[in-house]
Amino acid sequence: MPRRIIRRQHWTMIIAVVPLVAFAVAATLDAAEPLGLKPIRHPKDNKPTPEKIQLGKQLYFDPRLSRDSTISCASCHDPAKGFSNGEQFATGVRGQVGGRNSPTIINSAFNRFQFWDGRSGSLEEQALGPIQNPIEMDMTLEEVVERLNGIEGYRAQFQKVFGTAVTAENIGRAIAAYERTVLSGDAPYDRFKDGDESALSEAAQRGMKLFFGKANCSACHAGSNFTDNAFHNIGVGMEVDEPDQGRFVISSLGGDTGSFKTPTLREIARTAPYMHDGSMKTLEEVVAHYNKGGGSNPYLDEEMFPLNLTQQQQADLVTFLKEGLSSENYPNHQPPELP
Repeated sequence: MPRRIIRRQHWTMIIAVVPLVAFAVAATLDAAEPLGLKPIRHPKDNKPTPEKIQLGKQLYFDPRLSRDSTISCASCHDPAKGFSNGEQFATGVRGQVGGRNSPTIINSAFNRFQFWDGRSGSLEEQALGPIQNPIEMDMTLEEVVERLNGIEGYRAQFQKVFGTAVTAENIGRAIAAYERTVLSGDAPYDRFKDGDESALSEAAQRGMKLFFGKANCSACHAGSNFTDNAFHNIGVGMEVDEPDQGRFVISSLGGDTGSFKTPTLREIARTAPYMHDGSMKTLEEVVAHYNKGGGSNPYLDEEMFPLNLTQQQQADLVTFLKEGLSSENYPNHQPPELP
């Protein structure tokens, strides 16, 4: 079967399973989202409140959710490091190292799927995954619930927010409510689009034209969050004997072999290293990879082809990514006081 047909089946499958009706569009508690972003879709059963967001923030920064009380969500998704960790791979309890780069939490409120392979369909589900992963936080949900119920401050907050003692479901809801506040918009690109012609340098403007034109980056890095929320094989890591199969492990669709979720490009200058395997240290390396047409393999996306950009054009494209998509209002959240 031609790979293009397989990919179309994949999207039919996505449309069928994504429970869009489970969401209700609602504004953030602070009024409008940052310039350039769309309204957030909050699950009907997890509407945000200030108390829920604060509880979720405490849980996000609390290492007591891990087996040896050394690893929190913020350990791998650190605000000071673009809500990633600045390393090639994530490191969990007992110094264990995973096999994938930590994706940023920034604007994850807009993701249709979570994790590089999209195995979670919501932030609520995603929040509970690392807690149970033996090389990340290495807890069972029963154990973490028991531990948190043993902390008076958490018991009181869960009662106030949810009307129950600590439960696994409500841990996920609280963390997800907090993560939906980690937003980045109002970047120079947004202000330029809004009419401020001085917001972007001449080099960044040239790079922007390449991004939406000859380089065609916007084919996948589309929309206000610069992602199509889909999965693509761009040839990263496919040269090894046993490459990471990516989305294929979840979907079992041949066209998804070696495919990974398109990440947002918001705050991309802060989230190095890049790609699902953290194999590229700089944006210059990333642009060079696309310029050569990606890494050849039997499952390479049809969208990948040599761009034939000059060195100056590649430099301009990098300038747009760094300058144009980095907000002065970066959400540099600080750890809260824990109960």
